[in-house]
Amino acid sequence: MRTTAYPGSPFPLGATWDGEGINFAIYSENATAIDLCLFDANNKEKRIRIKEMDNHIWHVYVPKLQPGQLYGYRVYGPYEPQNGHRFNPNKLLIDPYAKALSGRVEWNNAIFGYEMGNPEEDLSFSEEDSAPFVPKSVVIDPSFDWEGDKAPKIPYHQSIIYEAHVKGLTQMHPGIPEELRGTYLGIAHPVTIEHLKNLGITAIELMPVHHFVNDGFLRTKGLTNYWGYNTIGFFAPDIKYSNSGNFGGQVNEFKTMVKELHKAGIEIILDVVYNHTAEGNHLGPTLSFRGIDNASYYRLAEDKRFCFDYTGTGNTLNAMLPSVLRLVMDSLRYWILEMHVDGFRFDLASTLARELHEVDRLGSFFDIIHQDPIISQVKLIAEPWDIGEGGYQVGNFPPGWAEWNGKYRDCMRDYWRGADSMLSEFALRFTGSPDLYKEGYRKPTASINFITAHDGFTLHDLVSYNEKHNEANGENNQDGESHNRSWNCGAEGPTDNADIIALRNQQKRNFLTTLFLSQGVPMLVAGDELGKSQGGNNNAYCQDNEISWINWQNADKELLSFTQKLTHFQHAHPVFCRRKWFKGRPIQGSGVEDIAWFLPDGIAMNEENWNHDFAKSLGIFLNGKAIPSDGPKGERLIDNNFYIVFNAYEGELPYVLPSEEFGSAWIKVLDTHEDFFEEEGGPGFAPGDTIKVQGRSVVVLKEPFES
Repeated sequence: MRTTAYPGSPFPLGATWDGEGINFAIYSENATAIDLCLFDANNKEKRIRIKEMDNHIWHVYVPKLQPGQLYGYRVYGPYEPQNGHRFNPNKLLIDPYAKALSGRVEWNNAIFGYEMGNPEEDLSFSEEDSAPFVPKSVVIDPSFDWEGDKAPKIPYHQSIIYEAHVKGLTQMHPGIPEELRGTYLGIAHPVTIEHLKNLGITAIELMPVHHFVNDGFLRTKGLTNYWGYNTIGFFAPDIKYSNSGNFGGQVNEFKTMVKELHKAGIEIILDVVYNHTAEGNHLGPTLSFRGIDNASYYRLAEDKRFCFDYTGTGNTLNAMLPSVLRLVMDSLRYWILEMHVDGFRFDLASTLARELHEVDRLGSFFDIIHQDPIISQVKLIAEPWDIGEGGYQVGNFPPGWAEWNGKYRDCMRDYWRGADSMLSEFALRFTGSPDLYKEGYRKPTASINFITAHDGFTLHDLVSYNEKHNEANGENNQDGESHNRSWNCGAEGPTDNADIIALRNQQKRNFLTTLFLSQGVPMLVAGDELGKSQGGNNNAYCQDNEISWINWQNADKELLSFTQKLTHFQHAHPVFCRRKWFKGRPIQGSGVEDIAWFLPDGIAMNEENWNHDFAKSLGIFLNGKAIPSDGPKGERLIDNNFYIVFNAYEGELPYVLPSEEFGSAWIKVLDTHEDFFEEEGGPGFAPGDTIKVQGRSVVVLKEPFES
């Protein structure tokens, strides 16, 4: 029986249900013909030749089709790899604009556009049908009861970001029903939200949730892509994290998660991977973009058979091309407008900035985002590097962007492990990295400060291992970063030595205290507050198991309590989360304006003191009455004065408190050596008193308000 089909419309791209039928639209500049392939519940395929094409957008309208319809495309054109063309209609292709996908890629020779094992490799042509092994695109019903959902719109200076994995955060939580563990609804569960609220989290940054592909080489080793940086569907929430079925239910489940987080005042930021796709290099599978129009999506080398690879994954999306830019912008707008997310962290963001081969900070990608009235209003965070030449771009992104500050991470790790490092750099990082951001008309909140991230050691492992231990990854411990700036405190890995255990716990408190008292936006990795260990694995990208999952029953409750007190302390005191730079030179105080720096003898530091690489201790005065920004209702912000001593020496140091002009009385609020945290009831001190600061510790003093 012949299926009725009308010309339809070129916009919107993707599959759109209007209540009476579905409009299909797909972009391909070099195709000669395209078939729309519809599948029934038994996977029986019906093909409809698309006859209409406007400005390289092929479109057709099919009446009476309903949401839940499975579909894909077969695209015809030249198979000329040497010219960049890899059309093969034997391959069922995923719609780049699909809002949901049903099923996962099954690794079979049929998913490759060429004959596997052929001596000509990808120059050969495969006639095997890939449809049984490729996920089908799903038409969704976009309606959803948002119950008046509103974005929290939390400003950066009031933000604490929590980087988490959907499955890893919830898979082992005993308070979450088993069927919801590892899912979007697991994140939305009251016990998860209660943990985030108690921890003072304002935004959860989820590792990739766009539908991704498990790498074939991992499958052969019995491993899986856990992190998810292998996207194939930029509009589709991955069904791996759904408890609501394969036919569009994952979309509503994701929306429910967002709605529940927003009710709790928590934003959601997505880690997005627009720099490459899961199709890999020229020997990779043909799943979507490669078969739709290889030359119109990927950056090709001079020999067009090959892709440029700035990402280490085999290919790079060509953000110089209007069709790719439109895809990325449409995807971002979709997640903001339809899925209500609050921001994005861009994986390997330097790749998106590349015009030709150099990183151009004002590339077309950034120009378009800056001008977009929707995307420019949400949180935009760059991972400011890629693996290409000149790819390390910390500090070079435009106004409106925040960045993962890798220099902050490296500096603070070096400082607390006792490596040779200048106090001057410590001071710069502590004050928001003005050397990186101030000259670009950016604020301290451009710096996303972190000690650890998903990629690398956990906080516990950072103080427990000198070397990586990635044997479980099956790469002979050759993968992962070898220079971790870690220190095991005297023993490699687990130990029964009470002194080493105590030192490790103290070092964790030192790192956390430094993170939350620094200017900028703190980012905490899920599990670090609980003492999570990966057994020294610093590249657990393929460990979808208890190596990566949080073990809630083994949580370090003392560390959790300390972290909770610390985050709420930071929230309560605007002097630690300024919106503007300190007025004077970043590393030299003047009088009592807003910041001053002291030696142990209570004397202000001079220029010479900053340049000693053996100097490991300093005192910092923060003036709570010199905050240059007003409050949310225009009120003047006034805070307590604070005096903080950072001592990375291994031994105790006597510290003379500064003169009365800096504070008439002090009480101890925090001491990482004693695991002491009491904002109101600590011991008191007077100007000129000497306090003892133990080795490798932080002491925080507060001047109470006059009664």
